[in-house]
Amino acid sequence: MSAAHNGDSRSIGQLFAAATAEMSALVHDEIALAKAELRQDAKRAAFGSGAVVGAVALAFFSVPMLSFAAAYGLQALGLTLGWSFLIVFGGYVLLALLLGAFAYGRFKKVKKPERSIASAKETAAVLQKAKPHPRELADGTVPALRSGATEASRVLPTGDATAGAKM
Repeated sequence: MSAAHNGDSRSIGQLFAAATAEMSALVHDEIALAKAELRQDAKRAAFGSGAVVGAVALAFFSVPMLSFAAAYGLQALGLTLGWSFLIVFGGYVLLALLLGAFAYGRFKKVKKPERSIASAKETAAVLQKAKPHPRELADGTVPALRSGATEASRVLPTGDATAGAKM
């Protein structure tokens, strides 16, 4: 439909410029919104991280207290103090070995992202083979490239060009 049909007297160039400006403004607004949301989420994450660090520090400092309590509890059962601490130490070593074996099993199952790598290689292969294909004009001709030649003349040489090359 032409500009007269919808009551707008702007040219196609003006309409395109207006659409481009509006799209640019929309993109800028979307970026500003994303920045604001990320800033808010970053603040929440910072406070959450601080709370996690505090909890880990308290748990870390409570382990020696638990160790002393366990050792003195074993002494109260009739063992000597040295054997009590040695048993608590052995329990921690056993716990560390079990956690290490569990972690090793989990890390062993980690594999490289094969599907993503394959997809990236396929995309790279397609993009390497891609060549620009100019559209045909209404009269059936191909628009000239920067060098002045058309895509068809570059790909398929004409009879005159091959005759000149043979001489």
